[in-house]
Amino acid sequence: MRPAFLAIALAAAPALAAPLTPAQIAEIDRIAAQALKETGVPSASVAVVTDGKLQFAKAYGNQRGDGSAPTATAAYPIASVSKQITAAAVLLLAEEGKLSLDDKVSKYLPELTDADRITIRQLLSHTSGYRDFWPQNYAFSAMEKPVKPQEILDRWAKLLLDFPPGGQWQYSNTGFVAVGLIVEKVSGEPFMRFLQTRIFQPLHMKVGDADYDLKPTDAKPFTRFALGPVRPAKAPAAGWLFAAGQLLTTPAELSKWNIARIDRALLKPTSWAEQEREIILTDGKGSGYGLGVTVDQVRGHPRVQHGGAAVGYLADNRVYPADKAAVTVFVNADFGNAHNAIADRIEAMILGQDPDTAAARAIFDQLRQGKADRAKFTDNFNAYLTPQVLADHRAGLMPLGEPQSFVRLRPPRLRGGFTSEVYEVRYPGRKLTISLRAEPNGGRIEEFLIYPEAQ
Repeated sequence: MRPAFLAIALAAAPALAAPLTPAQIAEIDRIAAQALKETGVPSASVAVVTDGKLQFAKAYGNQRGDGSAPTATAAYPIASVSKQITAAAVLLLAEEGKLSLDDKVSKYLPELTDADRITIRQLLSHTSGYRDFWPQNYAFSAMEKPVKPQEILDRWAKLLLDFPPGGQWQYSNTGFVAVGLIVEKVSGEPFMRFLQTRIFQPLHMKVGDADYDLKPTDAKPFTRFALGPVRPAKAPAAGWLFAAGQLLTTPAELSKWNIARIDRALLKPTSWAEQEREIILTDGKGSGYGLGVTVDQVRGHPRVQHGGAAVGYLADNRVYPADKAAVTVFVNADFGNAHNAIADRIEAMILGQDPDTAAARAIFDQLRQGKADRAKFTDNFNAYLTPQVLADHRAGLMPLGEPQSFVRLRPPRLRGGFTSEVYEVRYPGRKLTISLRAEPNGGRIEEFLIYPEAQ
């Protein structure tokens, strides 16, 4: 499962550095409880950083399937959230002059397809062309047996490339398995040992190996088949995650990594910037991805993030370096996307609503109640808003409750004498798009159309 995030180009907002208030903490409790109830996901564990400090860490629901009280110290596999730490291992070696991001893969793994054309940078940015060995959102049959990293590469990284190196962005766990072996060859030690000694110990992080270190007190995995009951999930055999996503930890522990990013600690500032720089494809288009991280903006705030999906688990980790803030959510289910719902709502809470959306949100709230302040609309739109139209708005929108997020996707453009804007409204399992057209300079609204969209 691969995260897809929309970059929102807005004017930069001022950085926030306020600790969480009691009201905000109570709201996080409500958000988490609501998301678990709506999705049927057994548990969630949440951590929030503001002002560059861990302000909140709490778990909710049924982590172990036995009804015992949830704890923030229960660990969850974080799957592909691990990729940014794999990239950091490479950046540390680059700082020491032991390798270069632009080294060809052939220097370390010459037997792989077109290894003399592909760089380490392309492995880390999903632009190498190597076929992803795990595009499925379930464990396929081969995963019933243990595997070694080289065996993964022998099967998938010796196929023909899916595209010329640097020409496309296509998620590839295979590339990160190759990176893990390169780290081992260059450092002379096992991949996990290198992470422990060079990253986790300096940051005082407690991080384990998802294949071997999951304890009875940690969160157990759950799944669901279509609309059937929630059932325990069976993890793949050992070895299938490796450097693409083998880490096991808690949101509070991962927050230490997020704070290091905010503080530009452990790595050199230039290395952090390298990781967060968007990779440009050979056709000049942006990829939306750096080195093991997605890079975008939300409400005008720069965001560095990554999701993770393993059998029975989902994770979402979002950092807002300019705001000295971060949101981390882990769940013990591979369905429902409660992790995204929780993260979306907390993100909106700590970043604040974009002031440019306030007027549009007020109109939306009126229409979803079946009401219309007709003084704000042109004659055309007033004629459009018949009693039936207003009744349909109320009947369709009110049952959805409060939106998770309400964001403007692009600044106003001029069309046909009106300003034209597009907004996105998200609910659990549902997305709406709004087309707003208005007279220039704050004039009356000519159009405010709400459409359902595919997720």
